[in-house]
Amino acid sequence: MTSFLKQWGEAANTTLGFFWMALWAFILGYIISSMIQIFVTENRMQKSMGKNEGKSILLGTFFGFISSSCSFAALASTKSIFKKGASFVSSIAFLLASTNLVIELGIIISIFLGWQFVIGEYVGGLLLILICWALIRIINPKKLIKKARKNLESEDDDASTNSTDWKKQIKKEESWARVAKKYKMEWQMVWKDVTVGFTIAGIVAAFVPDSFFQTLFINSGEGNTDFTFLEILEHIVVGPVAAFLTFIGSMGNIPLAALLFGKGVSFAGVMAFIFSDLVVFPVLRINAKYYGWKMSLFIVFLLFTALIGASLALHYTFDLFSILPDPSQVKIEDQEFFKVNYTLFLNLGFLAISGYLIYLGFFKKKDVDHAMSEMAPKSQLLETVLKYAAFACYIWLVGGLAVKYIF
Repeated sequence: MTSFLKQWGEAANTTLGFFWMALWAFILGYIISSMIQIFVTENRMQKSMGKNEGKSILLGTFFGFISSSCSFAALASTKSIFKKGASFVSSIAFLLASTNLVIELGIIISIFLGWQFVIGEYVGGLLLILICWALIRIINPKKLIKKARKNLESEDDDASTNSTDWKKQIKKEESWARVAKKYKMEWQMVWKDVTVGFTIAGIVAAFVPDSFFQTLFINSGEGNTDFTFLEILEHIVVGPVAAFLTFIGSMGNIPLAALLFGKGVSFAGVMAFIFSDLVVFPVLRINAKYYGWKMSLFIVFLLFTALIGASLALHYTFDLFSILPDPSQVKIEDQEFFKVNYTLFLNLGFLAISGYLIYLGFFKKKDVDHAMSEMAPKSQLLETVLKYAAFACYIWLVGGLAVKYIF
């Protein structure tokens, strides 16, 4: 019993420490994302993308890069720009970029995993897009694309046609009040995933033995970094399965990715785990609702094939240049999280900025109108389960912290 209580306290403390490490990065990322969504509308994106395939893919990638990292927001935006005339391949480029190339994800990865994984995330995101582009060109699914567009014809057109010059908007206090309201929405979209994801990471760190990971990921652990091709391939395939079982978005999965790497999972396997947020069942179901089941399954085939190819290419390219990261550099267990360092000052600074935005958007300029962004249709059952799981996590964390610091 004493052993369990000690592990409980360590699990809760690790979860809180993980969140403390990442807090300023979440705030910075969501402020940037909120600004871009207010000052750059979907209509502007679509008008800029045009019909040229090469140009539209580049712009789809760029607009995805500056968009929200929330998978459900990305799915809705992708559907919207595809419906408005963007090519299928540029829509896929937008979807992949908005979930793999976003600024806030890179910052979180740098905190937990280091610079090699940041490079892997951004280069890998581009590889995902290029591989999907090549597969689409080879397969040329014209009938599927035509049917997918037909499935969207019955939907009402989006009403938003905001064309105000962003240079004028950025000088107005009302625009920043809208940024504040969007910022609140960003947190509303992710709080459950982040809570559950970080809590699971803390529990895994404290309770799950290394032998479990060594069984799940062949030949991992015990300092081994020399994997055969088949072992790396197995890690790449098992990574998405682990992501599927967690049902958590990419932002909440990064501490888990760091734990996997620290336990000895290959670089390729960890990258595949990070890339897997678009091949889980909720995303499959949403795409089926938008485009039909055949197209949804085709998108899963595209993305899964692309993540295998991208993960393999990253692993062997990094190995060729002798820059594969060392698992020993990722030590997120038994850390002293709460001390006076740059994290403390960054968190305090960005919390102050958050406080000002809340004051501006919900007190000083509370009457400013703000249109809700379209969100993909979430499963009510899954959302309810996640909500109660998040509440259970808070109870677990309070109890664990009380055990560690009071009793």
